[in-house]
Amino acid sequence: MADRTYRVGVLASGGGTNLQALLDHCVGEAPARVVLVATNNPRAGALPRARTAGIPTQIIEDCADAASVTGVLTNAGVDLVVLAGYLKLVPDQTVAAFAGRMINIHPALLPAFGGPGMYGRQVHEAVLASGATVSGASIHLVTPEYDRGPIIAQWPVPVLPDDTPESLAARILTVEHQLLPAVVLAAARAGRVVRMVARGAHFNGDTVDIVPAEQ
Repeated sequence: MADRTYRVGVLASGGGTNLQALLDHCVGEAPARVVLVATNNPRAGALPRARTAGIPTQIIEDCADAASVTGVLTNAGVDLVVLAGYLKLVPDQTVAAFAGRMINIHPALLPAFGGPGMYGRQVHEAVLASGATVSGASIHLVTPEYDRGPIIAQWPVPVLPDDTPESLAARILTVEHQLLPAVVLAAARAGRVVRMVARGAHFNGDTVDIVPAEQ
């Protein structure tokens, strides 16, 4: 995509911290720009973040209406759709329209702790209840089933003996904010979504090189 800027549309339902991470990285000479933020929730914290950055926003009134969702994204001319804390199932027809060009970030190491109802605090509660010693962040291609698409990138994070859902969530969110922009910028450079690995990743969430898996 060296000849033009890669256009990113973000679907978000909540506070929008992963959106902010994208906005912070997709600036200057970066090959990607967020061009749309759409939500099902008029009170989503993602909306003021987008407006502060001068990004057009859209409230999707009927998230089950494929024509509405697809139309919002198509009219913005997006190359890549990013689900960043979007809590609605994307209609099958919209998934098909953006096949291979729609990704989701999930706060666990898929395929574990994914699926319907597994979002936010519920994910971290389930991880702690299971006795797992490692969790993390995953980015995957979106398919018609929740959290079942091909995995693009993962970053493991330790589960500590004294963790609460809040402390585990905070540790994972730190790496989400590095992993998601790396995947989006790599897609912009390649003109397609590419599988990534965190080279030299440490369990404590240190900054590392996140590079295409072929390297």
